[in-house]
Amino acid sequence: MIKSMTGFARSEKAGEQIEVVTEIRSYNSKNLDVNLRIPHDYLSLEEKIKRLISDRISRGRIEIRIEIKNNADNVREFEIDEGKATAYYNALMRLKNILKIDSDISLDIISGAEGVIKPACVVKDIEVEWLLIEDSLEEAMCRLDEMTKKEGEFIAGDFISRFGGIEESLSRIENESRDLPLYYKERLKERISLLAGDMVELDAGRIAQEAAFLADRCDISEEIVRAKSHIIQFNMIMNSGEPAGRKLNFLLQELNREFNTMGSKTEKTLVSHTVVDVKSEIEKIREQVQNIE
Repeated sequence: MIKSMTGFARSEKAGEQIEVVTEIRSYNSKNLDVNLRIPHDYLSLEEKIKRLISDRISRGRIEIRIEIKNNADNVREFEIDEGKATAYYNALMRLKNILKIDSDISLDIISGAEGVIKPACVVKDIEVEWLLIEDSLEEAMCRLDEMTKKEGEFIAGDFISRFGGIEESLSRIENESRDLPLYYKERLKERISLLAGDMVELDAGRIAQEAAFLADRCDISEEIVRAKSHIIQFNMIMNSGEPAGRKLNFLLQELNREFNTMGSKTEKTLVSHTVVDVKSEIEKIREQVQNIE
């Protein structure tokens, strides 16, 4: 079954050390383009994450946002930058003397200076934490897969409906093209009579010969056979369970080419009008195929 390229999924996982929130958004794109936002401390996991995505998704723009909250007790510990605190205090003392200010320099002022007190650096075991991050990512990808499959089912239903109409139109074209020799014979008679009137005696044999020549030149039986084949292949690929977007797009180009040829070869009004209607349907299907992985 085909899958859409647009979707959204979210996953939340909590462990002893960290909590992980993963959000994935997917959009239409000709190729696979993965954009990752992850805390700086975990940038070493970028290639692993992108590899995990490329193993599951073949096409589309994928935006991944991973938030990681550390729950470890040692996060509550803080470090004091003694050198910065001392330098800040000395600077305040000099300023106090310059301005001849008599007030005291309090601890609140010094501790409020940027960088004097900061959270203690925590040595992270990235490989251990990766297990939970991977679990969250896998869950989000499974949910995204479910969503894109569901939308793909709706798109497939639309394809089936539209191709049903195209097959009916193709049958009408095929039926109309069966009497081409007789059609061109009558057209030749009408044109000769219109141009020459009663001045020229009509040669039935010659008219039949010319009509057969025109019918052969305007024969669209090969195009009809190829169009039927393309429709069968389209349905097979659509139900194959493999990424199908590029193949389906190519088949639609070929199908459109066959109907273009049918329209250019025949002079029958009904066939021409039917071809125009079919090409309109093919274009609508092509627009939908752009959203197929």
